[in-house]
Amino acid sequence: MTRIFDKTKLPSRHVTEGRARAPHRSYYYAMGLTAEDIAKPFVGVVSCWNEAAPCNIALMRQAQSVKAGVKEAGGTPREFCTITVTDGIAMGHQGMKSSLVSREVIADSVELTVRGHSYDAIVGIAGCDKSLPGLMMAMVRLNVPSVFMYGGSILPGRVKGRDVTVVDIFEGVGENAAGKMSDGDLHELEIHACPGAGACGGQFTANTMACVSEAMGLALPYSAGPPAEYQSRDSYGVASGKAVMDLIERRIRPRDIVTRKSLENAAVVVAATGGSTNGALHLPAIAHEAGIDFDLFAVAEIFKRTPYLADLKPGGRFVAKDMFGAGGVPLLLRTLLDGGFLHGDCMTVTGKTLAENLRDVKFDPAQQVIRPVSNPLSPTGGVVGLKGSLAPDGAIVKVAGMKNLQFRGPARCFDCEEDAFAAVQERRIVKGEVIVIRYEGPKGGPGMREMLSTTAAIYGQGNSEHFALITDGRFSGATRGMCVGHVGPEAAVGGPIGLLRDGDMISIDADKGVLDVELSAEELARRKAAWKPRTTIYTSGVLHKYAQGVGPARAGAVTHPGGKGEGHVYADI
Repeated sequence: MTRIFDKTKLPSRHVTEGRARAPHRSYYYAMGLTAEDIAKPFVGVVSCWNEAAPCNIALMRQAQSVKAGVKEAGGTPREFCTITVTDGIAMGHQGMKSSLVSREVIADSVELTVRGHSYDAIVGIAGCDKSLPGLMMAMVRLNVPSVFMYGGSILPGRVKGRDVTVVDIFEGVGENAAGKMSDGDLHELEIHACPGAGACGGQFTANTMACVSEAMGLALPYSAGPPAEYQSRDSYGVASGKAVMDLIERRIRPRDIVTRKSLENAAVVVAATGGSTNGALHLPAIAHEAGIDFDLFAVAEIFKRTPYLADLKPGGRFVAKDMFGAGGVPLLLRTLLDGGFLHGDCMTVTGKTLAENLRDVKFDPAQQVIRPVSNPLSPTGGVVGLKGSLAPDGAIVKVAGMKNLQFRGPARCFDCEEDAFAAVQERRIVKGEVIVIRYEGPKGGPGMREMLSTTAAIYGQGNSEHFALITDGRFSGATRGMCVGHVGPEAAVGGPIGLLRDGDMISIDADKGVLDVELSAEELARRKAAWKPRTTIYTSGVLHKYAQGVGPARAGAVTHPGGKGEGHVYADI
């Protein structure tokens, strides 16, 4: 039976209906569309395809599957691409300043494309870290019926009988510098660790946000799981295309799905999987698009009461492929729902609630990836929020796989990542020190770089237990050890991290959630009075523009007023 949609109630009427739109329709005829195609809803199918990295190279293929599903369900798909900056390539140099900024550019570019062409719905396909939240932010901002689909993780590489990922190479650089790995072994690792298409396989930012997409209800159940090279991923593309047409018919929009409750569900899954600390940056940003208050402290409060259940790398044993084989995100959600940690009444893109989606899912005691609630890896989440005299606006640390949750030591201050990395590589850091990397926050970077090169070098040297590292920048989801990020307020606005001097004693307690510097309030005030803002070389271009408008990490490092500041919502034009 052919579906009939009333175009007079859809945004695409502005480019397809009536005599005045004859010039607009002529463009669609030029692209091979028929009058019947033009009379159907227009669905923007956006992917972050590019040839920058393996995370993205399978996305165009998957977009064709989405388009087939849209057509089969009575819609007219219009494919377009947006950018993505891939962290594995951008890591460890000035290119990383582009990473977080790309999240905003992705959201903005999708908004502009959809607004400019009056699309009625979106299916978005993303592969690398910032592209996932970037697309989800655009969906919530525009509030047209939307379905998100992850492009899938990479299969693990195999070296000397063990599974390896790109993180093993980053850590191998540190091992090589310490004389623990030969140049030949490092080369063998680099040519075998990444065997094909897909995003990094551990529970790093991409897989964390892929799990979030299912937990929050913006993606179809199980769609986060299959690796990029699995042909079964195409069937999820077809299903996603069909699902968005159902959402148009039923008038279910992203803000019906992304609510305070569903955001809490997403935070639970970040904690339960020992996910990336970047989740605490992206969830507030997605919430901001809907006008929902959900900052770092709200996220951290949920982390504190959530058990750590999924035994995933970098803190655990398994990769995303293994979790999918064990039962995927739905098995984890079922476990958490039965344990009382999730809101089951949240709407999802299936048109059913989360609990309804999970009705037939049963816990499999034979699998080893996901623990039952009665036997967690730890009783509280794998990610912890911190606050104290060094971080009045909060900070965050990933504790998954860590044994010691306290650290106290003298500060060793660096004003950029490159200087810290050089000191680590040259073994100029003294055991017991707290490495401080500052002026790397959203404004100060600008761009809030990740610090994987430095943390991986420390780990590769076998020194992760002897050092702590704190920064107003970010950490990769692959980081491990006592590494505290998102310290706020950042140094560039005069936060306490910018007032530190070498030798100041810093105390970190991830068990109690405290990050302090052992200085009196009076001494901090004296230093603040003498502090002067740093100049920057970024006085033009997109990084300059970003630095002028970006807000604090605590609120998601967002660049516009969000849902609370709206005068209208695109979907209602």
